Amino acid sequence: MKAITGKSGLWMLAWPIFIEIFLQTLLGTVDTIMVSRISDDAVAVVGISNQLFGALTTLFTTLAGGAGILIAQRLGSGRSEEARTIAIMGVTSSSILGFGVSLLMFLYSDPTARLLHISEELLPLAHVYLTYVGGGLFMVGMTVALGSAIRNTGNTRGPMYTGVAVNIIHIALNYLLIFGVFGLPELGLAGIAVSNMISRLLGVFILLYLFSRSFERTVRLRDFRIFNRRLFGEIVRISWPLGLNSSSWVLSQLVIYSFMAILGAKELAARTYLNTLESFCFTLGYAVAMAGQIQLAHLFGARQMQEVYQGAYRTLYIGLVIVGANVLLLFVFGRTLLGFFTEDEAIISIGVSLLALNLLLQPCKMLNMAMGNSLNAIGDTRYTMYVSICSMSLIGVGCSYFLGISAGWGLTGIYCCMIADEATRGLLVLRRWRKRKVLSEAERRMDEETPGLAVKRGRALFVES
Repeated sequence: MKAITGKSGLWMLAWPIFIEIFLQTLLGTVDTIMVSRISDDAVAVVGISNQLFGALTTLFTTLAGGAGILIAQRLGSGRSEEARTIAIMGVTSSSILGFGVSLLMFLYSDPTARLLHISEELLPLAHVYLTYVGGGLFMVGMTVALGSAIRNTGNTRGPMYTGVAVNIIHIALNYLLIFGVFGLPELGLAGIAVSNMISRLLGVFILLYLFSRSFERTVRLRDFRIFNRRLFGEIVRISWPLGLNSSSWVLSQLVIYSFMAILGAKELAARTYLNTLESFCFTLGYAVAMAGQIQLAHLFGARQMQEVYQGAYRTLYIGLVIVGANVLLLFVFGRTLLGFFTEDEAIISIGVSLLALNLLLQPCKMLNMAMGNSLNAIGDTRYTMYVSICSMSLIGVGCSYFLGISAGWGLTGIYCCMIADEATRGLLVLRRWRKRKVLSEAERRMDEETPGLAVKRGRALFVES
């Protein structure tokens, strides 16, 4: 066994997360390429619908996110049985909420499409995608909840292997069902929906198996009836700010997408294509930020405060180097890459015009995520929530409408506001982290929640070497 600390420990946690997220991003790219063979209109529908799905997913994965932080803290302090109970309640609550959201999406897809300002000619495509992909969102909730619990035990490889299997099956089914290969019906956009449901269901079963064996005692089906009021209260306390934070971000992106829809179908398609490429730039940086949160939460549970403080900056520096190199490659090869998605020169030109702004946007996102995740790891979730809601509402959404729509700057104005929003949030959370008293306050709060508990100092996250 080897203690996971320092740069090597961060990488051991990060690379499986990177592979998993990279494959998810690749899956989204393949979806986009395949859908683009149907039409650019179909791409626009998928782009704005996926923003909505992201917003809805945060509603029923909020408790899972908070539970994940508490799982890591409890394991760091040697309380494995509490970690197991927290994990079970996190998965159960996310699943129940997920079923409710899926039912609403299945029944009210058409009114939802109109709320998104989807044009009349795109409504038939939107009905198919929103009804069937949206109706299967409960499986996304279960996947996120199970994966979060497993990763926060230090096992980042299990979800990665699951992602490999699910993505291979999804890509194969996409090809077969969209284009009607080997005599199968040519379903078009509906083929994406069927492929999503089948591959997601497989992923849920695999993750359930891994989850059941992630703790000292095997998790059995009857254990999902467990409810501990005190521990659930802790989950809610740390989760609701996370939920509002995530929901505010995704909802702000959804509103911004609706502004782009007002600009026109070409602008919306260009943003969808560019968003896919941007995801590749940020994937490894995002993995480093997630791994940093897991590592810091374990170290915080073990009361290694100096290592926690320094670890946040280590995560930030590594992430900035990685993201900076990737976004520079996108700037150089962006036109060529956009050509893989569409032959429409107008859409390509719109995308190319935004590449230089990405040189600022992605590093600002890395700053915000690395330092925000560090605060979340020690349970300081309310501050990141307050900062995010204010900045995204006033700068991200308000200024985007003013510059992008009212002032007529279009996508360029919207991108400038996105940069200002990310930079503002990043600098504010960095300023708070530099005030080291936030660590001592968080440690005192943990001691108050678990009075009389003797915590063994020096315990860290352990995984198989």
